[in-house]
Order: sequence, then structure tokens, then C-alpha cells
Amino acid sequence: MQTHHLKTCNVLPETRQDCEGLADVRYTGQTTRAIQSEGVSEKFKRIQWFRKGSVLVKTLVTAATFSAATLTASYAMADEPEYFLLRPEVEKAYGYSHAVKIGNEIKVSGAVSMDDAGTPTAVDDMKQQMKNVYDDLAKVLEHYGYTFDDVTVERVYTTDMAKFLEVSAYRTTIYPNHFPTGTWAEVKGLALPEFMIEIELEAYKSN
Repeated sequence: MQTHHLKTCNVLPETRQDCEGLADVRYTGQTTRAIQSEGVSEKFKRIQWFRKGSVLVKTLVTAATFSAATLTASYAMADEPEYFLLRPEVEKAYGYSHAVKIGNEIKVSGAVSMDDAGTPTAVDDMKQQMKNVYDDLAKVLEHYGYTFDDVTVERVYTTDMAKFLEVSAYRTTIYPNHFPTGTWAEVKGLALPEFMIEIELEAYKSN
């Protein structure tokens, strides 16, 4: 079985020559990774490596050898999607997952104002529907250990933009530190006619 050593070069762009001679050098910010298919005898005092995707794993060892299979398995673990259902029966009935996490990123399906049975709540009350939506989104983020501070993208779909604009200042209580990028769109209709607003998110959290 072919054995690989994994070696790290920590360099700035202007000093990348420090890694010359290493095979398969890949630069990522200020850290680079090189895999060498040399013999098993070489010792490394410090090993750092990236799992595939955005998850950084740091390992300190005095000597190590990594098989190709080990590396492949580690990469696969980092890319394994982690799905979450907030209301499993409702979401299965409609055919979607409320959120999925891959690496450090979360994508959250649009949330609407409903109870645990999927029945619309706060009918004809835009502000209360918006509050209910953010309450559900907070639960999804909390499941992964995230907060609204980690939200990078927000998309708002509403059947009545004028009413939404009247109460949109409520968002400052959701995002007190900074706002994410976002899109607001008025649509002809949502899944059920009672729904006035639907909000979907993307979030990112560094290690």
C-alpha cells in the first residue's frame, strides 16, 4: 500500500519558495499543504492539515505516516452533510429538510409562521409572522451552535412588501451587530395563502 506523508509549510505569499521541492503543494491563505509519496522513515515534528472543505484540523505529532485511505476517509468526514428537521412530520410531508450543514456552512430553508402541525399562525399579522419566523430560524441556528451573528445571507420573500417595510425595523433586534447580505422580494404567493413572509438563511462560522 502506498504511504503518504503530510507536511505543512506556513508561509506568506512572498515566501512560498520555502515549500519548493514538495510535491502537490496547495496554497490556502497563509497555510499550504503538501503531500509527499516518499518512504515511511521521514519524521515530522509538526503536522497540520486541512480536511476537504473549509474545516481546518490541526494535529501535532512527533512522527506520523498517513495512508491514502486514511486521508480519503478524513476528507469524506468533513464533507458529510448534517441534516436537521425542525418539524420532522411537516417537513417530510412537504419534502424538504429545514437545514443542512457542510463543513462550516449552513443553508437554512425558508421559514414561515406555522405551528408544529404545519398550520399557519398569526394570520394577517405581518409583524407577528416575522417574529415567529425568526424564532424558528433561531432554533435551527442554535441546533448547530450558531447565532444570527454568523448569518451571511438572508433572503426575504413577502406577499406584501409595503406591510413588510412598515415592520422591517424589527430586524435590528435580530442583527444588532451587523446585517448579512440580503434580498427582499415581493412574490405572488407562498406555500399557503395565509403565509405573508418567508425567510431563508445561509450562515458561516470559522474555527
